[in-house]
Order: sequence, then structure tokens, then C-alpha cells
Amino acid sequence: MSTPPSLSASADLLKLSPCPPVAPEAAGEAPLKLRRVAIDTYRENVAYLHRDCERYRAEGFQALSKVEVRANGRMVLATLNVTHDPRIVKCDEIGLSIDAFAQLGVEPGHPATISQAEAPASIAALHRKINGERLDREAFRAIVRDIAERRYSKIELSAFVVATHSGELDREEVYFLTEAMIDAGQRLDWRERLVVDKHCIGGIPGNRTSMLVVPIVAAHGLVCPKTSSRAITSPTGTADTMEVLAAVELPIERLREIVREHRGCLAWGGTAQLSPADDVLIAVERPLSLDSPSQMVASILSKKVAAGSNHIVLDIPVGPTAKVRTMPEAQRLRRLFEYVARRLGISIDVVITDGRQPIGQGIGPVLEARDVMRVLQNHPLAPIDLRQKALRLAGRLLECDPDIRGGDGYGIARDILDSGRALEKMRALIAAQGARDFDPERPPLARLSFEVTAPRDGVVTGIDNLQIARIARLAGAPKVAGAGVDLARKLGEPVRAGETLYRVYAEYPADRDFALQASTRDSGYRIGDPHEVPQVFVEF
Repeated sequence: MSTPPSLSASADLLKLSPCPPVAPEAAGEAPLKLRRVAIDTYRENVAYLHRDCERYRAEGFQALSKVEVRANGRMVLATLNVTHDPRIVKCDEIGLSIDAFAQLGVEPGHPATISQAEAPASIAALHRKINGERLDREAFRAIVRDIAERRYSKIELSAFVVATHSGELDREEVYFLTEAMIDAGQRLDWRERLVVDKHCIGGIPGNRTSMLVVPIVAAHGLVCPKTSSRAITSPTGTADTMEVLAAVELPIERLREIVREHRGCLAWGGTAQLSPADDVLIAVERPLSLDSPSQMVASILSKKVAAGSNHIVLDIPVGPTAKVRTMPEAQRLRRLFEYVARRLGISIDVVITDGRQPIGQGIGPVLEARDVMRVLQNHPLAPIDLRQKALRLAGRLLECDPDIRGGDGYGIARDILDSGRALEKMRALIAAQGARDFDPERPPLARLSFEVTAPRDGVVTGIDNLQIARIARLAGAPKVAGAGVDLARKLGEPVRAGETLYRVYAEYPADRDFALQASTRDSGYRIGDPHEVPQVFVEF
């Protein structure tokens, strides 16, 4: 009887050349050679040892335990993986994942040592939180410090996220957590009395208002250093979309120069090391689909305060497929944001907006960059909803200027946009950050496409934000910048059977097929009668 392929492959691995014997007294002394293992472990440091490595045997390492790897006067904490295959690491080598290797700043083959890592000092506090106890300021500081220093394994991080989600935190604990996350990273100081920023809690595809608010506000003269994240589970983030137009990974000193000269920026926040504990926690929260109010508040406010902002306009969209589904839920979240912001000594203006459908037409980096530039150019095809929402949010930020009377902000923002001053400021920011070729009239869209059409006559009575975002991601966004969804109909608009609801762009046949299958099962659109269009109370 023949050997099954999987068993045969395992047997072949075991037949690979064994490690040469090493004297026991030398096993704990000789350094290992570093090897870069080309595996992206997504913000988790991972180390690799061969199972026959004398160091692995002598030190009694356990798979998935935490180890310290030292080289070049630097140290990284990593989770240990053990391999049987010398093609990954040989017996005299220690492998490090891509991010972990980069942190040591050495070349492959550099000598390194490995040792057992001490348990995080805050582990007792973590156990208390798991048991439902209330933690004080010092306990949160200890936990967050260990998280920022990557002393927690993925299992321990997951335990913390679940414990703070299921039991929730009282509002003072949320303040302690936010404060600890700020203290764990660096904090920018712009030496300005008023530093403004705008943020949305997310969940609405195409909601690229920040790329309009920043040039409007900066053109007025307010300082608005916008450091944004990349997409994790959404079709694109502000940083991904801005990267279509300009470089976003800027050294911190260059970022400071741009803000001093142009009064604003649109950059990726990862290089600035602002609230690094939050970056680690996000890597666990998103796969678990956990986004509790307490963690959301701590995440957003820690990043904004660390970026040097002291006046924030916060957008909370409400809708049946948004993160926040009801007005009472939005009001509770607003009060929590306001309490923590007050304790931190910053001003926050929480705006509750319409989250029933995507904002703008395009969903995906290139399509959203096209929409943004069309609004800035006052193009006749610019999406009206994106323009209007951006003007309202920019107006609220402008009204924190003591020279502007309450209620006048919207008109001033509109004048800045209509006059071309916002476009001029955006072009200056793009040039300063490192411009990339982009023509909104001929955007570089992915080469494959298909249309999703209406099954019958009627009006659009519902658009599922989550499903539309999922289809855009299956099509390849944001990794493929030109992939995504281009909407042709919005809520309340009439449509006839066979007319286009949206077009999907994909670069690769497999991505196109995945998106096509998803849209066939559920287009994300509901077609019905005019009286079926949901109405929501929206507060600006």
C-alpha cells in the first residue's frame, strides 16, 4: 500500500540531515546566527528554532513561550515557534519574522543570543481583570506598558481584550486606560494654542471626509496634523487613500516640517509611535470582531492626544448596518467620549451623523481618491453627500477659532472650498509629502470589472454597509489600490430592472470571482417602494 502524500512529506522532513553534535558545555554559550524568515506575522514578533538545536534542548524552551533575542545591543521579545525543517532555520540559527528582524537593525548571519523571557510584571493585574475586578490607575499603566513592550503573547492579549469587553470598564477605568496608552508612547507638541483634528469611529464605506476637512481647515490657518491608520478590515483607510496621491510614511521630523510650513498633513501614524499599545491591541481586536465602547474611546482619544491635538470633532454615524445602530447607543457613547476628554483636558465636539449608507460613490483607495479630488475641484460629478458632510464637519472645527462666531463655520468652509483655496492647500500638502501621478479623470482602476443590476423596478430602500465593504475587500481593496466598488445608486433613488446599482473592479480573476459570488448571494441593496426608505434622526 502506498504512503499517503502528507505522511510521506513528513517522513522526508525527518530524514533531513540531523544537527551536528555540540558539546553540552558549549550549547548555552555559543551565539546563534540570525536568519530573516520571510513571514509576515502581523505585528507579532515571532522567533524560530530548529527542534534539534542544542540551545533549544539545553534551555528547556517551550513552543509558544516568550523569549528574548539580543543582537547589536538591542533586544526583541518574541513568541517561540519550533520547526522540524532546516530550510526554515538550521540548528545553528535563530529565525525572526519580518518585523522582529527589522527591529534589531542587523544583517542576516549576525550573532545573536536567546534566553527565556520573564513573565510580564502586570500578569497578576490581568488575572484580576479576568476575574471581574476593578483596576486602578497603576494597574492599567503596568498592563499597557507590558503590552507596548510586546511582553504579552497573543493569548494574553486576547484575554485582556475579552476581559475589558465582556465585563466592560466603568468610565474612570476607561480614563485610566486612555491615560496609560498615551503615556506608553511619544507625544507630539506643536507649540500652538489650538491644534485641531477630526475623527470618525468608522464602519461607513467611502466616508473620506478627513481628506477634505484637513485642507479646508489648514487653508483657514488652523493647525491640523492628521495622522491616520491603514485599513485592517475595511476596504480602505485615510492613509491608504492618501497614498494614491502622495507618500504617507513620513519620518517624524519631516512630518513636523510639513505641519509647520503648511499647517496640516495627511500621514500614516505608524511611524510616529503614537500610542503603540493601541497598535498591538488592534491586531487582536479586529480578528475577534470586538470593538467595545470603552476600547474604542481609549483607542481614539489616546491617538489624538498623543498627536498633540487639543480640540477634536468626532463623527459617530448611526444606522442599521453602522457600528452604532441606535440613537440611544450613540448618546451613551457620546457621553463617555465627553467624560474622558474632559478628564484629559481636551475639547471634543461629538457629531452624530447619518450612517444608513456609504458616503460618496467610490469604495476603495483609487475610487475614493477620485471622489476627494472631484470635490476639491468642484467637479460636476463630485458626490454631493461627501461634499456636504465634509463642509459640516470642517465648519464645526473652524468654529473653535475664537474669531469665528458659532454658526458661521459652514459658510466659511464652503467659501474656502468653492474659491479653490482648499484645492490649492491639498496640492501643497501632496507636493510636500511626495506627489504621485494621479488623474481623477482617468483613475488607474483595476482591469477586470462587472456590474450588479437591479432585480426589479422600484427605489433603493436599503444599502448594507457591511456587505458592500465586504464585496470591495473580496475584489482586492485595499491591497490592490484600483480595486473596489463604484456606486451608481443611493437611498431613495429610483431604478428600473436591469439598471446598474454598482460596478465592481478587480485586478485578478480569483478576486473578481469571489466578489461576484458574494454580490450574487447578497447584492447589499434592497429595492422596494418609496415609503419603505428608512428615516433616522440625525443631529449635527
